[in-house]
Amino acid sequence: MEKTRNNHPDIAPSGPTFSRSVKVGNLLFVAGCTARGTDAQGKSMMEQTRVTLDRVARIVQAEGGQSSDIVKITTFVTSVPAWQEGRETQEAMWAEFFGGAYPANTLVEITALAEPGLDVEIEAIAEIS
Repeated sequence: MEKTRNNHPDIAPSGPTFSRSVKVGNLLFVAGCTARGTDAQGKSMMEQTRVTLDRVARIVQAEGGQSSDIVKITTFVTSVPAWQEGRETQEAMWAEFFGGAYPANTLVEITALAEPGLDVEIEAIAEIS
């Protein structure tokens, strides 16, 4: 099965040792995205989440899909209590981005992300027909 690797530097620049997305057949794997390098870096967890979800959605769209094609996400946060404080905002964002076609989601608390001022990272798997 053919594998296509892309970096999407105009959406979410990747590092030198990984691809931002890898498409294998109908499956698209999107590496963890953050709000790195945007105005949301260093801001609230929900502001970072909006930018991060937008980046993930735009990568899926660039690969021929749409947000409703995302079947699994893993959300890494530096504080579950801070994440829960933004629950209403988060629920509204999920409704906006996924329109009711919610992916499976795992929430994982971590100590830190790669750069200061980053508190949310989201990776995704999409099935694109």
